[in-house]
Amino acid sequence: MRIDIITIFPEQFESVFKYSILKRAQQKNLVQIVIHNLRDYSTDKHKKVDDYPFGGGAGMVMMIEPIYNCIQHLQSQNRYDEVIFLTPDGELFEQKTANYLSTLNNIILLCGHYKGVDERVREHLITKEISIGDYVLSGGEIAAMVVTDAVVRLIPGVLGDETSALSDSFQDNLLAPPVYTRPAVFNGWEVPAILRSGNAQEIENWRHEQSIKRTKERRPELLKK
Repeated sequence: MRIDIITIFPEQFESVFKYSILKRAQQKNLVQIVIHNLRDYSTDKHKKVDDYPFGGGAGMVMMIEPIYNCIQHLQSQNRYDEVIFLTPDGELFEQKTANYLSTLNNIILLCGHYKGVDERVREHLITKEISIGDYVLSGGEIAAMVVTDAVVRLIPGVLGDETSALSDSFQDNLLAPPVYTRPAVFNGWEVPAILRSGNAQEIENWRHEQSIKRTKERRPELLKK
């Protein structure tokens, strides 16, 4: 899989993608993450990528020309399944969205800034819009990191245990059950006996029951889905 990220702050991604699961996924050639500085596609001598909004008002708007130039350049080299704009008013990013994106070959993530992008970008260049929550960030970079991390860990071969991602919270609209590790008893607090029984079927049943219980208590709206 290839993920191209368009941003005006490429340095923000340097440390995030150089550690842990994302680093190993790239080293194993399971994913290629390429960061593009939008200013490289500006025709302005000062590499300007924003301007005042027509009609007046506070804030600046990202210009269509550098975004168009960048996307056109990328699409001339690769075929992209989705061109995604990270924006607060997009579709809420959920596990099912991450599952879907992980099945694709190539995607573009466009990080917004200021008051957003020229609406013509959204009308003519974008195929999907995603929000990671009902709040506003300074830019789309953090959202792009979230989406990338959630998607890459689902790619077959990325995690050491192929079934690990399938037991995460929000798969099947349930929260993950409680987990324990050694020691079996600490400070008088014991690990549930069922988890030490060795009975795989009973353990699986217990975990499923705990997932339902935890979801009812903490996120009951998920069960309606």
